[in-house]
Amino acid sequence: MFRFKKFSVRHDSCGMKVGTDAVLLGAWVNTAGAKKILDIGTGCGVIALMLAQRTDLEVAIDAVEIEAQDAAQAAQNISESPWPTKIAVHQKAIQEFEPGYKYDLIVSNPPFFNDSLLPPLQKRAQARHTQTLRYDELIFHSLRLLSPKGKLAVILPFREGKQFNSLSNQKGLFVNRQLSFSSRKEKPQERWLFEYSMSTEPIISEELVLYDSNGEKSTAYRTLTDDFYL
Repeated sequence: MFRFKKFSVRHDSCGMKVGTDAVLLGAWVNTAGAKKILDIGTGCGVIALMLAQRTDLEVAIDAVEIEAQDAAQAAQNISESPWPTKIAVHQKAIQEFEPGYKYDLIVSNPPFFNDSLLPPLQKRAQARHTQTLRYDELIFHSLRLLSPKGKLAVILPFREGKQFNSLSNQKGLFVNRQLSFSSRKEKPQERWLFEYSMSTEPIISEELVLYDSNGEKSTAYRTLTDDFYL
């Protein structure tokens, strides 16, 4: 059980556990004006629950998950949360998902790795590698499901983020906001957080470091995640 201030999540049946990446994206993404939100690859549902906490009661959130055990655990976590009717879990591949409406915001902590060795456990492999959701597919289906002024927000490792960004630009999604993230100031950048739309705008660029020089969580990170971590 991973406990936050206003909800808890079980993640023992999921391919990927709750980690810094999911919390970063859930806290960083801009939810202003979003009435319909889609979480692609929800896992245990942590990002969907964070967005439920951050938005008004009338906002509707769809959480799509291809893996049956993950989807079942997400549904359990949501049913036990303060927002059981605000989030709907769909056990389905995004390639087959047909909601019948468009989204103001799509978020995804997608499979990361294109060409590294697959880990031995199939569920973990599926969660971490692009064998079930390639980058071009995520971009295509995001464009299919976004409203004209909608936004897509993702978190990716540094190298894969550059690849994803190049492909997105080719397909008509453009970065409006980005965050470079590293665990320590002296370390190379480890993650990109990108927010895309279908319009070109001046890019808002930010930086965030997890730990300060004393090994404590940085003030900026604590401020960003203060509404969630105990």
